[in-house]
Amino acid sequence: MALRWAFVVPVSVLLGWLFDRWGVPAAWIIAAIVVSAGVALVTHHEVPVNKHVYSLSRGFIGILAALPLTTMSISSLLGYLPIGIAIALITILVGIGGGVLLHRAQPRAVGRETGILSMLPGGASMMPVLADELGADYRYVALTQYLRLLAVSISLPMVVSFMATPSGGEHLKAADADPHWWMVLIVLLVALVGEPLGKRIHLPVATVMGPLLLTVIISAFLPPDMTMQPIEPFRILAFLSIGWVCGGGLSMQALKSFSKQLPATILYIVLVIGVCAASAVPLVWIMGISYFEAYLATSPGALETVLALSSEGGAGPAVVALQIIRLLLVLGIAGYLPQLISLYDRFRRHRGGNGGSGATEGAD
Repeated sequence: MALRWAFVVPVSVLLGWLFDRWGVPAAWIIAAIVVSAGVALVTHHEVPVNKHVYSLSRGFIGILAALPLTTMSISSLLGYLPIGIAIALITILVGIGGGVLLHRAQPRAVGRETGILSMLPGGASMMPVLADELGADYRYVALTQYLRLLAVSISLPMVVSFMATPSGGEHLKAADADPHWWMVLIVLLVALVGEPLGKRIHLPVATVMGPLLLTVIISAFLPPDMTMQPIEPFRILAFLSIGWVCGGGLSMQALKSFSKQLPATILYIVLVIGVCAASAVPLVWIMGISYFEAYLATSPGALETVLALSSEGGAGPAVVALQIIRLLLVLGIAGYLPQLISLYDRFRRHRGGNGGSGATEGAD
């Protein structure tokens, strides 16, 4: 085991650094998946991640997910809430529909939770963590989510290059300030205690939602020049750990199962991107924004790429607001997915019991 990790860690770091320099989306996660999956497949043994390291990494992921929320006032977010929920529900319902169809196509290979989590738009770095927490196939979820992320990240810059950007927009640049040592300790503490605190107050998926909630609360009391942004080693560790968990558990059987679903998976990814592009059209006249802004606001994932393009093109706050609203809805649905599926099953059984008794007796 130690020998395998002696290879996996440095090679993952090297490959992640190269991918990052080449501009590969989700560079560190993909590098870790490639290296750990290669070792697992060659040695025919899984490469399990230390549970304490993985728990800490999930805490950092929760902090990273909360950062966009800390940049907006509650009043600004509430102003975009109605249209944001409407647009988000369209793409989420398409994702849920695609996940259910994947499950029905091969119910033995893809469970309902697995299918839905793999197709929910946005939050790609959190979906494998949520899948692992909810007992779904996190390997399939990870492969599907990062395939979608790759498709969206590659297509976004090419597509928006043909669009007119808002005139007179200010190009926002993030301040590059060295973090105070005590802020580093606070971030580390939040990553460590977020999960047990989240479990204590019964949050869904406490491993992510606990640190997320703590980050939002603490950030509200910080001076404007300070941020809960994890330092680069923490961020890299978080992404590498997700990749190692997803790739280290791969087997030939899992890859064969995924390859059977690949055509349908690609089809639904294209469908989700198309639905998002179509849903951007009414935003142009409802909100009085450019199609450039509407397209970025409804993009199914690749949030870092979206925000970079938004800043470069001088887009308004609608892009960030609508993306955050959808991210929160996706996290809420994913966190309560088992309960929602159970509720739906009970509803179907209730309807079948009330309206289908005659048909059942005739069939017998």
